[in-house]
This record gives sequence, structure tokens and C-alpha cells, in this order.
Amino acid sequence: MLIEAVSQIAEGFEAAFGAVLEEAFEAGVIEDAALAASLDQRHAFWTLRESIPEAQIREGGSIKHDVSVAVGDAPAFLAEATRAVEAFEPGARVCAFGHLGDGNIHFNVSQPVGADTAGFVARWDAMNEVVHAIVARMGGSFSAEHGVGRLKRDLLAKTKDPGALAVMRAIKAALDPNGVMNPGKVL
Repeated sequence: MLIEAVSQIAEGFEAAFGAVLEEAFEAGVIEDAALAASLDQRHAFWTLRESIPEAQIREGGSIKHDVSVAVGDAPAFLAEATRAVEAFEPGARVCAFGHLGDGNIHFNVSQPVGADTAGFVARWDAMNEVVHAIVARMGGSFSAEHGVGRLKRDLLAKTKDPGALAVMRAIKAALDPNGVMNPGKVL
């Protein structure tokens, strides 16, 4: 987990943050931590985080999910969805990252080591059903920060209340009567 903490406090913040980490160690919440001691180290931490998608590309096929659940449900979602994915596709490797502080999770599933990439990716819709069923049961959304776009357009129609979709279409028609704003993406 990458946490960036800033404070308006002139003195004592580092000691206070260190005390929180120490309590987390003692409670068994965390096993290890590294604190950036400079802006260069801060940048290096963020570079690691931003390199996750590139690393997944090098590992072969990846079925990506941009989901959200209530912040308090995130640990349960991660545990349950990981078990479900591993049962559905033995050897699959979950790479979950993102924005746990607001419940948005990039729940990506990398193919098993040595698996056929095309065969794995061909199960995209079936894998989505496994993950999205858990998201729906938890009252979350199959689309978080990256929106619906073309890939999830049909899924929106299957999962959204028809009345809500009608309201969305009416708003879109009022704001864009000629259909020139982002045509063909969602509504």
C-alpha cells in the first residue's frame, strides 16, 4: 500500500505518523514499511505504483476490472474476489491496486504462468461475471474512476435500472441534442 501523507503542522508530524505505524506493527496490521526520506524517494515510490500496468503487460494476458465498493467493504471484497477468481481460473494471479481510500479498485487478473494468452483473455466475459457478481452483492459498481466507455456499455444496460438509464438518456439528449459529444461511448 502506498500512502502519501502531508500536514500543515510545522513540527511533530513525522513523530506522530511514526507512532501510528508502530501501533499498526504491534497490532499485526502491517508487516513492514518504508518511509520516503526525500522527494527523490517519494518519486521512486510513485514510479513503482505507476509501473504496475506495464509490469502486467510483460506477464501476458490480463483481465482488468475498475470496480468500486464501500471503503469498509474493500478488504472483504479483495479476499472474496481473490478466492473466487482463483477457484474459477486456478493459477490466475490477482493484481489489485488503486484507490482503496475511496473504494475504487483496479482488480486485475493476470493469466497463470505459462498459460495461453489468447485462451485466457477469451474468458474475459466469464471472469467479469465472477468479479462483478461479488461487486453487485456488496452494492458496488462495475465501473469506477475510468467510467463506462465502449467496453462496458452493454454491461451498463444489463445492470442499471431502466428508469435510471432513461433519465441519463434524457440528460444526454438535453445537453447534446446533435449527438456530437463523445458519440457512441455510452448513451
